[in-house]
Amino acid sequence: MGPESSTVAVRARGLVKRFGDVVAVDGLDLEVHAGTCLGVLGPNGAGKTTTIEMLEGLLAPDAGSIEILGMSWRDSPRRIQEAIGVQLQETNFQEKVKTIELLRLFRSFYRDGLDLDQVLVSVGLEEKKNAFVSKLSGGQRQRLAIGCALLSKPRILFLDEPTTGLDPQARRRLWEIVEGFKAEGGTVILTTHYMEEAERLADDLAIVDRGKVIARGSPASIIASLHAESVVEFTAGSPLTEEALGELSGVEEVLGVDGTVRLSVSNTQAAIVALFDLARGRSIEIEGLSTHRPTLEDVFVTLTGKHLRNE
Repeated sequence: MGPESSTVAVRARGLVKRFGDVVAVDGLDLEVHAGTCLGVLGPNGAGKTTTIEMLEGLLAPDAGSIEILGMSWRDSPRRIQEAIGVQLQETNFQEKVKTIELLRLFRSFYRDGLDLDQVLVSVGLEEKKNAFVSKLSGGQRQRLAIGCALLSKPRILFLDEPTTGLDPQARRRLWEIVEGFKAEGGTVILTTHYMEEAERLADDLAIVDRGKVIARGSPASIIASLHAESVVEFTAGSPLTEEALGELSGVEEVLGVDGTVRLSVSNTQAAIVALFDLARGRSIEIEGLSTHRPTLEDVFVTLTGKHLRNE
């Protein structure tokens, strides 16, 4: 595989998917260039997994069009299946099957593919070659799922929350696998609940809420859209109105979340001084004040009113 970043690998236009009266995906557009990683972020129920499953051919859209490497699922399903690798949000393997046996089974589905030992090395499971799936840790099972997805030498890899529930070491091991795939020219579409993961792996991000893309761009450009020098967070002994806070010097935007007020500010010092002047004048106590540089989480909260990892 060679880098093909000028070529569109995946294109979706006007995707719609309904489940009864619920509109899970509502006119969604996506475009992913070959050799890049698109990170798809969104709160639970935003339509991320439904979108990914339509792109993977697991669900048929009620409206809209999908092109995978210039092909449609209607006209070229087998060719697309040979060209993509899929790691589902949840994979339940047979417990009494050995790692190598499972890989051999998945490899048999394709006319061409990678050597089994090569896959074991690439996902770091060579020492677990003859271990039963029941004996693998959570991180090892996730690596096995990605190994199965890599067997066909795919040009596009779909990863739906691949590191959820993993410890930091296992998460970073999976990141290295994804980075290696992309370094060889592969295209990745990734959904994740981890901002650090999105910032490290994604060249481009799509923030999805209520079935629509509400922000799109590189991690840096999305963060810059806040137009903030910093974010100020605090709790107040008594409520302060959004209108009063929005009029403070240096404050660009106000958003209260879970009892904590977050201010996007263009001048940190001026905003904090103005905040304490306001609180003093109203005999309100400010508690737990902190500041930090703007992050993807801040943009996400501003756009959706939710934290990414709301349970």
